[in-house]
Amino acid sequence: MMTTIVRERALSDEQAWAAVLGRDRRLDGRLFYGVASTGVYCRPSCPSRRPLRHNATFFAEPAEAERAGYRPCLRCDPRGQRVETPPAPIGKARDYLDRHFDEPVKLETLGRQVGMSAHHLQRTFKKTYGLTPKEYQDVLRLQRLKSELRTGGSVTEAIHEAGYGSASRVYEKSDARLGMPPGAYRSGGRGMVIRFGTVASPLGRLLVGATERGLCAVALGDDDGQLEASLRAEYPSATIERGLEGLEQPVAALVRYLGGESALDAVPTDLRGTAFQQRVWEALRAIPYGETRSYAQVAAAIGRPSAARAVARACATNRVALVVPCHRVVGSGGGLRGYRWGVARKQALLDREARGRKR
Repeated sequence: MMTTIVRERALSDEQAWAAVLGRDRRLDGRLFYGVASTGVYCRPSCPSRRPLRHNATFFAEPAEAERAGYRPCLRCDPRGQRVETPPAPIGKARDYLDRHFDEPVKLETLGRQVGMSAHHLQRTFKKTYGLTPKEYQDVLRLQRLKSELRTGGSVTEAIHEAGYGSASRVYEKSDARLGMPPGAYRSGGRGMVIRFGTVASPLGRLLVGATERGLCAVALGDDDGQLEASLRAEYPSATIERGLEGLEQPVAALVRYLGGESALDAVPTDLRGTAFQQRVWEALRAIPYGETRSYAQVAAAIGRPSAARAVARACATNRVALVVPCHRVVGSGGGLRGYRWGVARKQALLDREARGRKR
Protein backbone atom coordinates (compact mmCIF):
# COMPACT_ATOMS: atom_id res chain seq x y z
CA MET A 1 0.00 0.00 0.00
CA MET A 2 1.26 3.44 -0.89
CA THR A 3 2.17 5.83 1.93
CA THR A 4 -0.20 8.72 2.50
CA ILE A 5 1.46 12.13 2.78
CA VAL A 6 -1.32 14.24 4.26
CA ARG A 7 -0.07 16.19 7.26
CA GLU A 8 -2.84 18.65 8.01
CA ARG A 9 -5.49 16.07 8.77
CA ALA A 10 -5.76 12.62 10.27
CA LEU A 11 -6.94 11.01 7.06
CA SER A 12 -6.24 7.36 6.63
CA ASP A 13 -5.32 5.90 3.25
CA GLU A 14 -8.79 4.39 3.10
CA GLN A 15 -10.49 7.73 3.76
CA ALA A 16 -8.35 9.54 1.19
CA TRP A 17 -8.97 6.82 -1.39
CA ALA A 18 -12.70 6.93 -0.70
CA ALA A 19 -12.63 10.70 -1.34
CA VAL A 20 -10.91 10.11 -4.68
CA LEU A 21 -13.34 7.39 -5.71
CA GLY A 22 -16.26 9.60 -4.72
CA ARG A 23 -14.78 12.70 -6.41
CA ASP A 24 -15.38 14.53 -3.12
CA ARG A 25 -15.22 18.27 -3.86
CA ARG A 26 -15.23 19.07 -0.14
CA LEU A 27 -11.57 18.02 0.03
CA ASP A 28 -10.46 20.00 -3.04
CA GLY A 29 -7.58 22.21 -1.99
CA ARG A 30 -6.87 20.09 1.08
CA LEU A 31 -6.18 16.68 -0.46
CA PHE A 32 -4.32 15.82 -3.65
CA TYR A 33 -3.48 12.48 -5.21
CA GLY A 34 -0.59 11.55 -7.48
CA VAL A 35 -0.84 8.81 -10.09
CA ALA A 36 2.38 6.85 -10.54
CA SER A 37 1.42 5.56 -13.98
CA THR A 38 1.04 9.05 -15.47
CA GLY A 39 3.24 11.24 -13.23
CA VAL A 40 0.31 13.64 -12.71
CA TYR A 41 -1.38 14.82 -9.50
CA CYS A 42 -5.03 15.88 -9.21
CA ARG A 43 -7.81 17.17 -6.99
CA PRO A 44 -10.19 14.52 -5.59
CA SER A 45 -12.94 15.89 -7.87
CA CYS A 46 -10.89 15.54 -11.05
CA PRO A 47 -13.11 14.18 -13.88
CA SER A 48 -10.35 11.94 -15.22
CA ARG A 49 -10.61 8.16 -14.91
CA ARG A 50 -9.73 6.84 -11.45
CA PRO A 51 -6.28 5.22 -11.17
CA LEU A 52 -5.56 1.78 -9.80
CA ARG A 53 -5.20 1.90 -6.03
CA HIS A 54 -1.57 0.83 -5.97
CA ASN A 55 -0.68 3.74 -8.29
CA ALA A 56 -2.11 6.43 -5.97
CA THR A 57 -0.21 8.49 -3.39
CA PHE A 58 -1.84 11.26 -1.33
CA PHE A 59 -0.56 14.74 -0.48
CA ALA A 60 -1.68 17.72 1.59
CA GLU A 61 -0.57 20.41 -0.84
CA PRO A 62 0.64 20.82 -4.43
CA ALA A 63 4.22 21.59 -3.40
CA GLU A 64 4.55 18.16 -1.77
CA ALA A 65 3.30 16.43 -4.89
CA GLU A 66 5.70 18.38 -7.07
CA ARG A 67 8.65 17.65 -4.80
CA ALA A 68 7.76 13.98 -5.25
CA GLY A 69 8.06 14.46 -9.02
CA TYR A 70 4.41 14.83 -10.04
CA ARG A 71 3.07 17.42 -12.52
CA PRO A 72 -0.23 19.28 -12.05
CA CYS A 73 -3.16 17.81 -13.98
CA LEU A 74 -4.21 19.90 -16.95
CA ARG A 75 -7.87 19.03 -16.49
CA CYS A 76 -8.58 19.77 -12.84
CA ASP A 77 -5.83 22.41 -12.33
CA PRO A 78 -4.93 21.43 -8.73
CA ARG A 79 -2.94 24.65 -8.26
CA GLY A 80 -5.94 26.78 -9.23
CA GLN A 81 -3.81 28.96 -11.48
CA ARG A 82 -6.04 29.15 -14.53
CA VAL A 83 -9.43 30.66 -15.02
CA GLU A 84 -12.26 28.43 -13.80
CA THR A 85 -14.22 28.30 -17.07
CA PRO A 86 -12.11 28.48 -20.22
CA PRO A 87 -13.52 30.38 -23.20
CA ALA A 88 -15.48 28.03 -25.44
CA PRO A 89 -12.99 28.17 -28.36
CA ILE A 90 -10.13 27.31 -25.99
CA GLY A 91 -11.98 24.32 -24.60
CA LYS A 92 -12.70 23.27 -28.16
CA ALA A 93 -9.01 23.64 -29.02
CA ARG A 94 -8.02 21.41 -26.10
CA ASP A 95 -10.57 18.79 -27.14
CA TYR A 96 -9.18 18.86 -30.68
CA LEU A 97 -5.64 18.33 -29.36
CA ASP A 98 -6.86 15.48 -27.16
CA ARG A 99 -8.23 13.74 -30.27
CA HIS A 100 -5.20 14.49 -32.47
CA PHE A 101 -2.33 14.17 -29.99
CA ASP A 102 -0.61 11.63 -32.24
CA GLU A 103 -0.20 13.88 -35.27
CA PRO A 104 1.40 17.28 -35.89
CA VAL A 105 -1.09 20.11 -35.37
CA LYS A 106 -0.02 23.53 -36.63
CA LEU A 107 -1.15 26.53 -34.66
CA GLU A 108 -2.79 28.00 -37.76
CA THR A 109 -4.74 24.76 -38.34
CA LEU A 110 -5.90 24.73 -34.74
CA GLY A 111 -6.93 28.37 -35.02
CA ARG A 112 -9.09 27.64 -38.05
CA GLN A 113 -10.74 24.78 -36.18
CA VAL A 114 -11.87 27.06 -33.36
CA GLY A 115 -12.25 30.38 -35.17
CA MET A 116 -9.32 32.28 -33.62
CA SER A 117 -6.15 33.82 -34.96
CA ALA A 118 -3.01 31.82 -34.24
CA HIS A 119 -1.54 34.58 -32.06
CA HIS A 120 -4.69 35.06 -29.98
CA LEU A 121 -5.17 31.31 -29.61
CA GLN A 122 -1.58 30.82 -28.42
CA ARG A 123 -1.82 33.60 -25.85
CA THR A 124 -5.26 32.64 -24.53
CA PHE A 125 -4.56 28.92 -24.41
CA LYS A 126 -1.42 29.49 -22.34
CA LYS A 127 -3.24 31.88 -20.01
CA THR A 128 -5.96 29.27 -19.52
CA TYR A 129 -3.92 26.11 -19.13
CA GLY A 130 -0.44 27.36 -18.35
CA LEU A 131 0.94 25.72 -21.50
CA THR A 132 1.03 26.57 -25.18
CA PRO A 133 -0.92 24.20 -27.48
CA LYS A 134 2.35 22.56 -28.53
CA GLU A 135 3.46 22.09 -24.93
CA TYR A 136 0.06 20.62 -24.09
CA GLN A 137 0.35 18.18 -26.98
CA ASP A 138 3.88 17.27 -25.84
CA VAL A 139 2.50 16.36 -22.40
CA LEU A 140 -0.19 14.18 -23.96
CA ARG A 141 2.37 12.37 -26.11
CA LEU A 142 4.68 11.81 -23.17
CA GLN A 143 1.87 10.33 -21.11
CA ARG A 144 0.97 8.01 -24.01
CA LEU A 145 4.65 7.07 -24.50
CA LYS A 146 5.01 6.05 -20.86
CA SER A 147 1.78 4.10 -21.01
CA GLU A 148 2.84 2.25 -24.19
CA LEU A 149 6.31 1.47 -22.81
CA ARG A 150 4.78 -0.06 -19.71
CA THR A 151 2.71 -2.47 -21.82
CA GLY A 152 5.91 -4.31 -22.76
CA GLY A 153 5.82 -3.67 -26.51
CA SER A 154 8.78 -2.45 -28.52
CA VAL A 155 10.30 0.97 -28.01
CA THR A 156 9.72 1.88 -31.67
CA GLU A 157 6.09 0.83 -31.46
CA ALA A 158 5.59 2.89 -28.29
CA ILE A 159 7.23 5.94 -29.88
CA HIS A 160 4.99 5.80 -32.95
CA GLU A 161 1.83 4.98 -30.98
CA ALA A 162 2.53 8.12 -28.95
CA GLY A 163 2.67 10.18 -32.12
CA TYR A 164 6.37 10.99 -32.24
CA GLY A 165 7.48 11.40 -35.82
CA SER A 166 11.14 10.67 -35.12
CA ALA A 167 12.60 8.11 -32.74
CA SER A 168 15.89 10.02 -32.69
CA ARG A 169 14.22 13.04 -31.11
CA VAL A 170 12.85 10.91 -28.31
CA TYR A 171 16.28 9.39 -27.64
CA GLU A 172 17.96 12.80 -27.71
CA LYS A 173 15.70 14.04 -24.90
CA SER A 174 15.00 10.72 -23.19
CA ASP A 175 16.71 11.68 -19.93
CA ALA A 176 14.54 14.79 -19.63
CA ARG A 177 11.36 13.00 -20.69
CA LEU A 178 11.72 9.62 -18.98
CA GLY A 179 14.74 9.92 -16.68
CA MET A 180 16.39 7.15 -18.73
CA PRO A 181 16.59 5.83 -22.29
CA PRO A 182 13.27 4.42 -23.57
CA GLY A 183 14.72 0.91 -23.79
CA ALA A 184 15.58 1.00 -20.10
CA TYR A 185 12.10 2.23 -19.27
CA ARG A 186 10.69 -1.14 -20.07
CA SER A 187 12.15 -4.59 -20.61
CA GLY A 188 11.93 -6.04 -24.10
CA GLY A 189 13.32 -8.97 -26.03
CA ARG A 190 14.04 -11.03 -22.90
CA GLY A 191 15.03 -14.54 -23.86
CA MET A 192 15.62 -13.74 -27.54
CA VAL A 193 18.95 -14.42 -29.25
CA ILE A 194 19.43 -12.22 -32.31
CA ARG A 195 22.22 -12.55 -34.84
CA PHE A 196 22.71 -9.57 -37.13
CA GLY A 197 24.97 -8.11 -39.76
CA THR A 198 25.26 -5.04 -41.96
CA VAL A 199 26.16 -4.90 -45.64
CA ALA A 200 26.25 -2.39 -48.47
CA SER A 201 23.17 -2.17 -50.71
CA PRO A 202 22.00 0.01 -53.63
CA LEU A 203 19.98 2.12 -51.13
CA GLY A 204 22.57 2.51 -48.41
CA ARG A 205 23.60 0.34 -45.52
CA LEU A 206 21.36 -2.65 -44.87
CA LEU A 207 20.96 -4.30 -41.47
CA VAL A 208 19.50 -7.79 -41.25
CA GLY A 209 18.78 -9.48 -37.92
CA ALA A 210 17.21 -12.85 -37.18
CA THR A 211 16.25 -15.22 -34.41
CA GLU A 212 16.15 -18.97 -34.88
CA ARG A 213 12.56 -18.51 -36.14
CA GLY A 214 13.33 -16.00 -38.89
CA LEU A 215 14.04 -12.35 -39.67
CA CYS A 216 13.11 -9.95 -36.87
CA ALA A 217 14.85 -6.82 -38.16
CA VAL A 218 15.49 -5.35 -41.60
CA ALA A 219 16.53 -1.71 -41.71
CA LEU A 220 18.08 0.79 -44.10
CA GLY A 221 20.34 3.65 -43.12
CA ASP A 222 23.57 5.50 -43.67
CA ASP A 223 25.61 4.42 -40.66
CA ASP A 224 26.27 0.95 -39.28
CA GLY A 225 26.62 2.25 -35.75
CA GLN A 226 23.22 3.94 -35.80
CA LEU A 227 21.56 0.86 -37.28
CA GLU A 228 23.06 -1.37 -34.60
CA ALA A 229 22.12 1.09 -31.84
CA SER A 230 18.53 1.12 -33.09
CA LEU A 231 18.40 -2.67 -33.08
CA ARG A 232 19.71 -2.84 -29.52
CA ALA A 233 17.22 -0.20 -28.40
CA GLU A 234 14.43 -2.20 -30.02
CA TYR A 235 15.40 -5.35 -28.10
CA PRO A 236 17.23 -4.12 -24.96
CA SER A 237 16.92 -7.40 -23.05
CA ALA A 238 17.81 -9.72 -25.92
CA THR A 239 21.17 -11.36 -26.49
CA ILE A 240 22.46 -9.72 -29.67
CA GLU A 241 25.41 -11.16 -31.57
CA ARG A 242 27.17 -9.79 -34.64
CA GLY A 243 27.69 -12.15 -37.55
CA LEU A 244 26.13 -13.03 -40.89
CA GLU A 245 26.52 -16.80 -40.55
CA GLY A 246 23.18 -18.35 -41.43
CA LEU A 247 21.89 -15.10 -42.92
CA GLU A 248 23.59 -15.37 -46.30
CA GLN A 249 20.47 -16.36 -48.24
CA PRO A 250 18.06 -13.65 -47.00
CA VAL A 251 20.78 -11.00 -47.21
CA ALA A 252 21.52 -11.92 -50.82
CA ALA A 253 17.80 -11.88 -51.67
CA LEU A 254 17.35 -8.43 -50.11
CA VAL A 255 20.37 -6.98 -51.93
CA ARG A 256 19.11 -8.37 -55.26
CA TYR A 257 15.69 -6.88 -54.62
CA LEU A 258 17.15 -3.48 -53.72
CA GLY A 259 19.09 -3.58 -56.95
CA GLY A 260 15.83 -3.92 -58.87
CA GLU A 261 16.65 -7.39 -60.16
CA SER A 262 13.51 -9.16 -59.01
CA ALA A 263 10.67 -9.36 -56.53
CA LEU A 264 11.76 -10.38 -53.05
CA ASP A 265 11.86 -14.09 -52.42
CA ALA A 266 9.76 -15.35 -49.52
CA VAL A 267 11.77 -15.47 -46.31
CA PRO A 268 10.74 -16.67 -42.84
CA THR A 269 10.14 -13.96 -40.25
CA ASP A 270 9.86 -13.66 -36.49
CA LEU A 271 7.63 -10.60 -36.42
CA ARG A 272 5.83 -9.94 -33.15
CA GLY A 273 2.99 -7.48 -32.68
CA THR A 274 -0.61 -7.05 -31.69
CA ALA A 275 -3.38 -8.90 -33.51
CA PHE A 276 -4.28 -5.69 -35.35
CA GLN A 277 -0.68 -5.09 -36.45
CA GLN A 278 -0.35 -8.65 -37.67
CA ARG A 279 -3.49 -8.21 -39.80
CA VAL A 280 -2.10 -5.02 -41.30
CA TRP A 281 1.28 -6.59 -42.03
CA GLU A 282 -0.37 -9.57 -43.72
CA ALA A 283 -2.41 -7.17 -45.86
CA LEU A 284 0.79 -5.36 -46.87
CA ARG A 285 2.38 -8.62 -47.94
CA ALA A 286 -0.64 -9.24 -50.15
CA ILE A 287 -0.06 -6.05 -52.18
CA PRO A 288 1.40 -7.22 -55.52
CA TYR A 289 4.91 -6.25 -56.53
CA GLY A 290 4.86 -2.95 -58.41
CA GLU A 291 1.46 -1.86 -57.06
CA THR A 292 0.41 0.47 -54.26
CA ARG A 293 -2.56 0.84 -51.93
CA SER A 294 -3.77 3.76 -49.83
CA TYR A 295 -4.00 3.56 -46.05
CA ALA A 296 -7.79 3.64 -46.42
CA GLN A 297 -7.71 0.73 -48.86
CA VAL A 298 -5.59 -1.34 -46.48
CA ALA A 299 -7.98 -0.49 -43.64
CA ALA A 300 -10.91 -1.66 -45.77
CA ALA A 301 -9.05 -4.84 -46.73
CA ILE A 302 -8.75 -5.89 -43.08
CA GLY A 303 -12.37 -5.02 -42.35
CA ARG A 304 -11.65 -1.81 -40.46
CA PRO A 305 -12.54 0.96 -42.95
CA SER A 306 -12.36 3.72 -40.31
CA ALA A 307 -8.90 2.70 -39.06
CA ALA A 308 -6.69 4.35 -41.69
CA ARG A 309 -4.71 6.24 -39.05
CA ALA A 310 -4.12 3.05 -37.04
CA VAL A 311 -2.99 1.35 -40.25
CA ALA A 312 -0.42 4.12 -40.74
CA ARG A 313 0.90 3.53 -37.21
CA ALA A 314 1.14 -0.21 -37.85
CA CYS A 315 3.15 0.53 -40.99
CA ALA A 316 5.48 2.75 -38.97
CA THR A 317 6.15 -0.04 -36.45
CA ASN A 318 7.00 -2.65 -39.09
CA ARG A 319 10.40 -4.05 -38.07
CA VAL A 320 11.18 -5.95 -41.25
CA ALA A 321 11.22 -3.40 -44.03
CA LEU A 322 10.95 -4.73 -47.57
CA VAL A 323 9.83 -8.18 -46.38
CA VAL A 324 6.64 -6.51 -45.16
CA PRO A 325 6.42 -3.88 -47.92
CA CYS A 326 5.06 -0.86 -46.05
CA HIS A 327 6.60 1.32 -48.78
CA ARG A 328 3.70 0.21 -51.04
CA VAL A 329 1.21 2.17 -48.93
CA VAL A 330 0.67 5.77 -50.05
CA GLY A 331 -1.69 8.65 -49.37
CA SER A 332 -5.21 8.66 -50.78
CA GLY A 333 -4.12 10.99 -53.58
CA GLY A 334 -1.08 8.89 -54.37
CA GLY A 335 1.33 11.16 -52.53
CA LEU A 336 4.11 9.70 -50.43
CA ARG A 337 3.70 9.90 -46.68
CA GLY A 338 6.50 9.55 -44.16
CA TYR A 339 8.73 6.50 -44.35
CA ARG A 340 10.87 5.26 -41.50
CA TRP A 341 13.94 5.12 -43.72
CA GLY A 342 13.27 8.30 -45.64
CA VAL A 343 10.80 9.34 -48.35
CA ALA A 344 13.60 9.33 -50.94
CA ARG A 345 14.18 5.62 -50.32
CA LYS A 346 10.43 4.98 -50.49
CA GLN A 347 10.25 6.68 -53.88
CA ALA A 348 13.31 4.74 -55.10
CA LEU A 349 11.74 1.44 -54.04
CA LEU A 350 8.49 2.24 -55.85
CA ASP A 351 10.37 3.34 -58.96
CA ARG A 352 12.40 0.10 -59.02
CA GLU A 353 9.25 -2.00 -58.64
CA ALA A 354 7.45 -0.06 -61.38
CA ARG A 355 10.33 -0.68 -63.78
CA GLY A 356 10.59 -4.31 -62.76
CA ARG A 357 6.88 -4.89 -63.33
CA LYS A 358 7.13 -3.61 -66.91
CA ARG A 359 9.78 -6.13 -67.87
